[in-house]
Amino acid sequence: MRILSFIPVLMLTLLVSFQSLAEDMKLAVTTSFHNSGLADILLPEVKKDLDLDVYLLIVGTGQALKLGRAGDVDAILVHSRKAEDKFVAEGYGTHRQEIMYNDFVVIGPKSDEAGVAKSKTAVEAFGAIRDNKAIFVSRGDDSGTNRKELDLWKKAGVDPENFDGSWYRAAGSGMGATLNTAVAMNGYVFSDRASWLNFKNKGDLELLFSGDPVLFNQYAFIPVNPAIYPHVKNDLAEKLEAWLCGEKVQKMIGDYEIAGEQLFTPNAKLN
Repeated sequence: MRILSFIPVLMLTLLVSFQSLAEDMKLAVTTSFHNSGLADILLPEVKKDLDLDVYLLIVGTGQALKLGRAGDVDAILVHSRKAEDKFVAEGYGTHRQEIMYNDFVVIGPKSDEAGVAKSKTAVEAFGAIRDNKAIFVSRGDDSGTNRKELDLWKKAGVDPENFDGSWYRAAGSGMGATLNTAVAMNGYVFSDRASWLNFKNKGDLELLFSGDPVLFNQYAFIPVNPAIYPHVKNDLAEKLEAWLCGEKVQKMIGDYEIAGEQLFTPNAKLN
Protein backbone atom coordinates (compact mmCIF):
# COMPACT_ATOMS: atom_id res chain seq x y z
CA MET A 1 0.00 0.00 0.00
CA ARG A 2 2.81 2.38 0.80
CA ILE A 3 4.39 1.79 -2.60
CA LEU A 4 1.09 2.32 -4.39
CA SER A 5 0.35 5.50 -2.49
CA PHE A 6 3.76 6.87 -3.52
CA ILE A 7 3.08 6.45 -7.24
CA PRO A 8 0.57 9.33 -7.63
CA VAL A 9 2.92 11.65 -5.76
CA LEU A 10 5.78 10.63 -8.03
CA MET A 11 3.63 11.16 -11.12
CA LEU A 12 2.57 14.60 -9.89
CA THR A 13 6.20 15.56 -9.23
CA LEU A 14 7.20 14.46 -12.72
CA LEU A 15 4.27 16.36 -14.22
CA VAL A 16 5.21 19.58 -12.43
CA SER A 17 8.84 19.12 -13.47
CA PHE A 18 7.79 18.57 -17.08
CA GLN A 19 5.58 21.65 -17.09
CA SER A 20 8.38 23.76 -15.69
CA LEU A 21 10.55 22.96 -18.70
CA ALA A 22 8.84 25.78 -20.60
CA GLU A 23 10.90 28.96 -20.42
CA ASP A 24 9.37 32.21 -19.26
CA MET A 25 10.13 35.93 -19.34
CA LYS A 26 8.57 39.23 -18.27
CA LEU A 27 7.60 41.88 -20.80
CA ALA A 28 6.28 45.33 -19.84
CA VAL A 29 3.72 46.48 -22.42
CA THR A 30 1.56 49.57 -22.74
CA THR A 31 -2.12 49.49 -21.85
CA SER A 32 -2.88 50.62 -25.40
CA PHE A 33 -1.18 47.53 -26.83
CA HIS A 34 -3.05 45.29 -24.41
CA ASN A 35 -6.40 47.03 -25.01
CA SER A 36 -6.05 46.45 -28.74
CA GLY A 37 -6.59 42.72 -28.24
CA LEU A 38 -3.48 41.83 -30.25
CA ALA A 39 -1.80 40.23 -27.23
CA ASP A 40 -4.61 37.65 -27.11
CA ILE A 41 -3.70 36.66 -30.66
CA LEU A 42 0.08 36.59 -30.24
CA LEU A 43 0.60 34.95 -26.83
CA PRO A 44 -0.80 31.50 -27.75
CA GLU A 45 1.35 31.52 -30.90
CA VAL A 46 4.58 32.40 -29.11
CA LYS A 47 3.88 29.58 -26.67
CA LYS A 48 3.31 27.17 -29.55
CA ASP A 49 6.29 28.30 -31.64
CA LEU A 50 8.91 28.94 -28.96
CA ASP A 51 7.55 27.08 -25.91
CA LEU A 52 7.92 30.43 -24.18
CA ASP A 53 5.58 31.83 -21.53
CA VAL A 54 5.55 35.63 -21.82
CA TYR A 55 4.17 37.31 -18.71
CA LEU A 56 2.85 40.79 -19.48
CA LEU A 57 3.12 43.69 -17.07
CA ILE A 58 0.49 46.08 -18.42
CA VAL A 59 1.39 49.69 -17.62
CA GLY A 60 1.88 53.06 -19.28
CA THR A 61 5.09 53.78 -21.18
CA GLY A 62 6.52 55.84 -18.30
CA GLN A 63 6.03 52.99 -15.84
CA ALA A 64 7.33 50.42 -18.35
CA LEU A 65 10.55 52.44 -18.66
CA LYS A 66 10.83 52.56 -14.85
CA LEU A 67 10.45 48.79 -14.67
CA GLY A 68 13.19 48.45 -17.27
CA ARG A 69 15.48 50.86 -15.42
CA ALA A 70 14.97 48.81 -12.23
CA GLY A 71 15.69 45.52 -14.00
CA ASP A 72 12.25 44.21 -13.06
CA VAL A 73 11.44 43.01 -16.59
CA ASP A 74 13.40 41.38 -19.39
CA ALA A 75 12.15 43.70 -22.14
CA ILE A 76 9.65 46.46 -22.83
CA LEU A 77 7.24 47.22 -25.68
CA VAL A 78 6.41 50.94 -25.70
CA HIS A 79 5.57 53.91 -27.94
CA SER A 80 7.36 57.12 -27.02
CA ARG A 81 10.38 57.62 -29.30
CA LYS A 82 12.17 60.36 -27.35
CA ALA A 83 11.92 58.44 -24.08
CA GLU A 84 12.97 55.20 -25.79
CA ASP A 85 16.10 56.78 -27.27
CA LYS A 86 17.02 58.16 -23.85
CA PHE A 87 16.49 54.74 -22.25
CA VAL A 88 18.89 53.12 -24.73
CA ALA A 89 21.40 56.01 -24.61
CA GLU A 90 21.59 55.67 -20.83
CA GLY A 91 22.48 52.01 -21.25
CA TYR A 92 19.33 50.46 -19.81
CA GLY A 93 18.32 48.98 -23.14
CA THR A 94 20.57 47.13 -25.57
CA HIS A 95 18.85 48.56 -28.65
CA ARG A 96 15.50 49.70 -30.01
CA GLN A 97 13.64 47.50 -32.51
CA GLU A 98 10.58 48.85 -34.33
CA ILE A 99 7.74 46.33 -34.58
CA MET A 100 4.57 48.04 -35.86
CA TYR A 101 2.72 51.32 -35.94
CA ASN A 102 -0.74 52.85 -36.02
CA ASP A 103 -1.91 56.38 -35.23
CA PHE A 104 -3.48 58.53 -32.55
CA VAL A 105 -6.99 59.91 -32.95
CA VAL A 106 -9.21 62.49 -31.28
CA ILE A 107 -12.50 61.12 -29.98
CA GLY A 108 -15.44 63.22 -28.87
CA PRO A 109 -19.22 63.69 -28.67
CA LYS A 110 -21.13 63.22 -31.90
CA SER A 111 -22.55 66.73 -31.38
CA ASP A 112 -18.94 68.04 -31.51
CA GLU A 113 -19.73 71.46 -30.07
CA ALA A 114 -16.04 72.42 -30.20
CA GLY A 115 -15.91 71.78 -33.95
CA VAL A 116 -12.96 69.39 -33.76
CA ALA A 117 -14.03 67.54 -36.91
CA LYS A 118 -13.57 70.73 -38.94
CA SER A 119 -9.91 71.06 -37.91
CA LYS A 120 -7.16 70.74 -40.50
CA THR A 121 -4.40 69.75 -38.04
CA ALA A 122 -4.15 68.03 -34.68
CA VAL A 123 -2.91 71.24 -33.06
CA GLU A 124 -5.94 73.09 -34.46
CA ALA A 125 -8.21 70.37 -33.02
CA PHE A 126 -6.67 70.79 -29.58
CA GLY A 127 -6.97 74.55 -29.91
CA ALA A 128 -10.69 74.20 -30.64
CA ILE A 129 -11.18 72.19 -27.46
CA ARG A 130 -9.23 74.79 -25.50
CA ASP A 131 -11.14 77.75 -26.95
CA ASN A 132 -14.49 76.17 -26.16
CA LYS A 133 -13.39 74.86 -22.76
CA ALA A 134 -15.01 71.59 -23.75
CA ILE A 135 -14.67 68.67 -21.35
CA PHE A 136 -11.45 66.80 -22.13
CA VAL A 137 -10.41 63.61 -20.34
CA SER A 138 -6.66 62.96 -20.23
CA ARG A 139 -5.00 59.71 -19.26
CA GLY A 140 -2.71 61.70 -16.96
CA ASP A 141 -0.52 58.64 -16.36
CA ASP A 142 2.80 59.49 -18.07
CA SER A 143 2.05 56.96 -20.80
CA GLY A 144 3.19 57.35 -24.40
CA THR A 145 -0.32 58.51 -25.28
CA ASN A 146 -0.32 61.03 -22.43
CA ARG A 147 3.11 62.36 -23.41
CA LYS A 148 1.95 62.86 -27.00
CA GLU A 149 -1.20 64.60 -25.82
CA LEU A 150 0.77 67.02 -23.61
CA ASP A 151 3.08 67.82 -26.50
CA LEU A 152 0.09 68.74 -28.66
CA TRP A 153 -1.32 70.97 -25.92
CA LYS A 154 1.99 72.83 -25.76
CA LYS A 155 1.94 73.34 -29.53
CA ALA A 156 -1.62 74.63 -29.20
CA GLY A 157 -0.38 77.28 -26.78
CA VAL A 158 -1.60 75.68 -23.55
CA ASP A 159 0.65 75.20 -20.50
CA PRO A 160 0.01 71.61 -19.36
CA GLU A 161 0.97 72.50 -15.79
CA ASN A 162 -1.76 75.12 -15.51
CA PHE A 163 -4.82 73.47 -16.97
CA ASP A 164 -8.24 74.76 -15.96
CA GLY A 165 -9.75 71.92 -13.95
CA SER A 166 -13.24 72.98 -14.92
CA TRP A 167 -12.82 71.42 -18.37
CA TYR A 168 -9.58 69.40 -18.24
CA ARG A 169 -9.84 66.16 -16.25
CA ALA A 170 -6.84 63.87 -15.68
CA ALA A 171 -8.03 60.32 -15.12
CA GLY A 172 -4.66 58.90 -14.05
CA SER A 173 -5.56 55.57 -15.64
CA GLY A 174 -5.01 53.33 -18.63
CA MET A 175 -6.58 53.82 -22.05
CA GLY A 176 -9.66 51.67 -21.50
CA ALA A 177 -10.56 53.27 -18.17
CA THR A 178 -9.94 56.75 -19.61
CA LEU A 179 -12.24 56.04 -22.55
CA ASN A 180 -14.92 54.89 -20.12
CA THR A 181 -14.55 58.14 -18.17
CA ALA A 182 -14.85 60.18 -21.37
CA VAL A 183 -18.02 58.29 -22.29
CA ALA A 184 -19.50 58.95 -18.85
CA MET A 185 -18.67 62.68 -19.11
CA ASN A 186 -19.52 62.91 -22.82
CA GLY A 187 -16.16 64.59 -23.33
CA TYR A 188 -13.25 64.63 -25.74
CA VAL A 189 -10.33 62.22 -25.36
CA PHE A 190 -7.05 61.40 -27.11
CA SER A 191 -6.55 57.72 -27.93
CA ASP A 192 -4.58 55.34 -30.09
CA ARG A 193 -6.70 53.99 -32.92
CA ALA A 194 -6.40 50.32 -31.90
CA SER A 195 -7.74 50.90 -28.38
CA TRP A 196 -10.66 52.90 -29.74
CA LEU A 197 -11.59 50.30 -32.34
CA ASN A 198 -11.51 47.51 -29.76
CA PHE A 199 -13.40 49.56 -27.17
CA LYS A 200 -16.97 48.30 -26.76
CA ASN A 201 -18.64 51.01 -24.64
CA LYS A 202 -18.50 53.87 -27.15
CA GLY A 203 -21.70 55.52 -25.95
CA ASP A 204 -22.31 58.82 -27.75
CA LEU A 205 -18.66 59.28 -28.75
CA GLU A 206 -17.11 58.86 -32.18
CA LEU A 207 -13.81 59.38 -33.96
CA LEU A 208 -13.69 63.06 -34.94
CA PHE A 209 -10.15 63.74 -36.11
CA SER A 210 -7.26 61.72 -37.54
CA GLY A 211 -4.81 61.72 -40.43
CA ASP A 212 -2.32 64.38 -39.37
CA PRO A 213 1.23 62.95 -39.82
CA VAL A 214 2.08 64.23 -36.32
CA LEU A 215 -0.26 61.53 -34.95
CA PHE A 216 2.00 58.70 -36.16
CA ASN A 217 2.34 56.11 -33.38
CA GLN A 218 5.32 53.72 -33.54
CA TYR A 219 5.71 50.74 -31.18
CA ALA A 220 9.20 49.47 -30.36
CA PHE A 221 10.66 46.49 -28.51
CA ILE A 222 13.67 47.09 -26.25
CA PRO A 223 15.55 44.32 -24.38
CA VAL A 224 16.85 45.33 -20.94
CA ASN A 225 20.65 45.43 -20.86
CA PRO A 226 22.19 42.35 -19.16
CA ALA A 227 25.45 44.31 -18.69
CA ILE A 228 23.60 46.34 -16.03
CA TYR A 229 21.27 43.59 -14.82
CA PRO A 230 22.89 40.16 -15.30
CA HIS A 231 19.75 38.41 -14.06
CA VAL A 232 17.57 39.51 -17.00
CA LYS A 233 16.81 36.87 -19.59
CA ASN A 234 18.39 38.56 -22.58
CA ASP A 235 18.55 35.36 -24.60
CA LEU A 236 14.78 34.94 -24.31
CA ALA A 237 14.16 38.63 -25.04
CA GLU A 238 16.20 38.31 -28.23
CA LYS A 239 14.36 35.11 -29.14
CA LEU A 240 11.02 36.90 -28.71
CA GLU A 241 12.28 39.88 -30.71
CA ALA A 242 13.29 37.69 -33.64
CA TRP A 243 9.89 35.98 -33.49
CA LEU A 244 8.03 39.32 -33.51
CA CYS A 245 10.07 40.45 -36.52
CA GLY A 246 9.59 37.21 -38.42
CA GLU A 247 7.47 36.97 -41.55
CA LYS A 248 4.74 34.88 -39.91
CA VAL A 249 4.12 37.25 -36.99
CA GLN A 250 4.47 40.41 -39.04
CA LYS A 251 1.71 39.04 -41.29
CA MET A 252 -0.42 38.20 -38.24
CA ILE A 253 -0.04 41.78 -37.01
CA GLY A 254 -1.00 43.19 -40.41
CA ASP A 255 -3.98 40.84 -40.72
CA TYR A 256 -5.41 41.73 -37.31
CA GLU A 257 -8.66 43.62 -37.88
CA ILE A 258 -11.75 44.73 -36.00
CA ALA A 259 -14.93 45.45 -37.96
CA GLY A 260 -12.90 45.34 -41.16
CA GLU A 261 -10.36 47.93 -39.98
CA GLN A 262 -6.65 47.13 -39.69
CA LEU A 263 -5.32 48.06 -36.23
CA PHE A 264 -1.56 47.97 -36.84
CA THR A 265 0.85 48.15 -39.75
CA PRO A 266 3.91 45.91 -39.28
CA ASN A 267 7.28 47.49 -40.11
CA ALA A 268 9.95 45.41 -38.38
CA LYS A 269 13.42 45.15 -39.85
CA LEU A 270 15.93 43.14 -37.86
CA ASN A 271 18.97 45.14 -36.70
